[in-house]
Amino acid sequence: MMSREQDTWVELTAEELPIGAIYDWVLDPAAGAVVLFSGTVRDHAEHRTGVTQLVYEAYESEVALRLADIAAEMRRQWPSVRKAALLHRVGTLGLTESSVVVAASSPHRDVAFEAARFGIDTLKATVPIWKQEHHDAGTDWGLQSQPIAQVPGS
Repeated sequence: MMSREQDTWVELTAEELPIGAIYDWVLDPAAGAVVLFSGTVRDHAEHRTGVTQLVYEAYESEVALRLADIAAEMRRQWPSVRKAALLHRVGTLGLTESSVVVAASSPHRDVAFEAARFGIDTLKATVPIWKQEHHDAGTDWGLQSQPIAQVPGS
């Protein structure tokens, strides 16, 4: 599932996230700032050591709508955002692989930072994506799961 409009790129994919291409795409002649956040698979989780991989699953028909809502809210709160990208992986990911990327460009850094921070925080709270952790004591679903909330403003 992918949607790339003139100023918004949202995608859920089993493919490796193209970080360089996302950065290049979010560049804009009117933007003096680009903030790109990449969440990567690490070797530990809360109360778990020896994490070797994560498996992400998603309620795919809802993901695109939620990601588009987040991008729209980023623009509503920070009208000077030029481009916004929100991409997430599904499937099996190994250590250091990017599972999520959020990027924002704007004329000034404060807006780019704030919008990108809002984007990742809201994605984590509102987009129905779950992770299964494979670690030295076995396999479990992520401990920090929470009820799925609505995107603010939508």
